[in-house]
Amino acid sequence: MTKNSTMPTEQLTIVADIYLYFDGLFELDDIDSDTLFASSYLRGLISLVATEFGDESQAISADLIDGVSEKIILAKTELAPQDYAIVNNFWLAIQQNVTFK
Repeated sequence: MTKNSTMPTEQLTIVADIYLYFDGLFELDDIDSDTLFASSYLRGLISLVATEFGDESQAISADLIDGVSEKIILAKTELAPQDYAIVNNFWLAIQQNVTFK
């Protein structure tokens, strides 16, 4: 994953912002398969956790971040070590662009 070309340029404030960012990755010519895998995997986890708090128009909250982080930890048993590292590192990088309302 190349951090500079795949990280959001704008702050993410609602769940839909994350989804739009993930969707935009598929339009990039130089996107690598690890990034696409991580974004798809995270989208599923975010969707699962987000339903506990509201819909995609909800603000990104500390509870949502924590919930997704917990799901990633639980996924460690189902992912290969390299895939787990890719997903976890991508999630940590995305969090750098989250702004709480």
